Amino acid sequence: MAAEVGPDRLELTEAARFPNGPVRLGDTLHWDVLALYRGILDGLRAAGAQAPLDAVGIDSWAIDYGLLDATGSLLGNPVHYRDARTDGVAGRVHATVPTAELYATNGVQELPFTTIYQLVAATGSPQLAAARDLLLMPDLLGYWLTGVRRAELTNASTTGLLDVKARTWSTGLMARTGIDAGLFAPLVEPGERVGELAPHVLAETGLAGPVPLIAVGSHDTASAVVGVPATGERFAYVSCGTWSLVGVELDAPVLSEAGRAANFSNELGVDGSVRYLRNVMGLWLLQECLRAWPGADLAALLAEAAQVPAFAALVDADHPAFLPPGDMPARIAEACERRGETPPQGRAATVRCILDSLALAHRRAVRDAQELSGRAVDVVHVVGGGARNALLCRLTADACGLPVVAGPVEATALGNVLVQARALGAVEGGLAQLRALLVRTQELVTYEPRADEAAWASAERRVHP
Repeated sequence: MAAEVGPDRLELTEAARFPNGPVRLGDTLHWDVLALYRGILDGLRAAGAQAPLDAVGIDSWAIDYGLLDATGSLLGNPVHYRDARTDGVAGRVHATVPTAELYATNGVQELPFTTIYQLVAATGSPQLAAARDLLLMPDLLGYWLTGVRRAELTNASTTGLLDVKARTWSTGLMARTGIDAGLFAPLVEPGERVGELAPHVLAETGLAGPVPLIAVGSHDTASAVVGVPATGERFAYVSCGTWSLVGVELDAPVLSEAGRAANFSNELGVDGSVRYLRNVMGLWLLQECLRAWPGADLAALLAEAAQVPAFAALVDADHPAFLPPGDMPARIAEACERRGETPPQGRAATVRCILDSLALAHRRAVRDAQELSGRAVDVVHVVGGGARNALLCRLTADACGLPVVAGPVEATALGNVLVQARALGAVEGGLAQLRALLVRTQELVTYEPRADEAAWASAERRVHP
């Protein structure tokens, strides 16, 4: 995405698009990271052909990493977080570091694929033994662009290996879990200059240097939360794509036992903020259904789903059975049967089941975030690809009993470029000022809740008795 940013201007243009799909090799699911890097070079070339670039910033998914040997060469394609290698590993870690103690340090919810568990799963492997550096995905791509090895803070906070209060790597946790602290790069804050695009990158892309790489909220949710067009502090956000990240923005982490039990994460954000959130499975459920239905017309399915009676079928959207790729319609039907409910009949009914179930998960997360943090919420902002899904936005408003403001769709890219632009002096101010620019320039849609609290409460009891 290329952007032009000024005090009253914020425009995005899609410069290039390329696929991002995992590749199974033998029994292991990998990222095709070299194809992603090639896509980035092609994208930089296309963006630079439109106008000179003043800076570049990278955000991506969290958790996953590449290992480098002593020469700086990549030791194999990074393993995908949906790979099964971490099955059962969390229990081994907790036998050494009890869950309450772990949460008191890292503040992150228990997810089976978190980096700490991935590294323990890799213990004793030849790759890990040969590794001299570990870089999370945006940091790895940044290293290839600049030759500089750094770890951006917002993404580092998702690994389970950061002290969330001290905002530093937790060498104590690393030592207790047998992880080599020497693998980890120095931390940088969003807004810091990491380096400049290397001469070979400039030659490959046709860009005229110098072009700095600026650290942004490199966890895509951190950038997306910067891109929330909030006008005050009393808001919740749903960064809705493959995952729904649902929470509130705070000034300090909440490390209570109740928060740990509710599976809430304290992930670091831009400008010293904390993203207090829960990971909800998100539109992955719908994406996998569409993959199982080649040629399906999503717009038509959503229109049909809007006519399906509410709550005809419901599932727990966060059930581990839905995490791996595969036949999602069959797994949804099986989940209903396990709970003694009639499975959805047909594709439109399956879509309605997914959206009702996601709205229920959003409701629970928004309410839990308020109760656990003490931060009251007056409005829910839905950003990301899910903002296009009018039915999901309307159901989320109804479920939460709060207005939903949908948009911007490209919140992650907007948050990314706003941090870059501020670092370059093109805009000024804190998060409130950056968000005010979003409100002035972006198209937003508001969904008012309809009064059916009793029906939603009853549906919630069906899923979570």
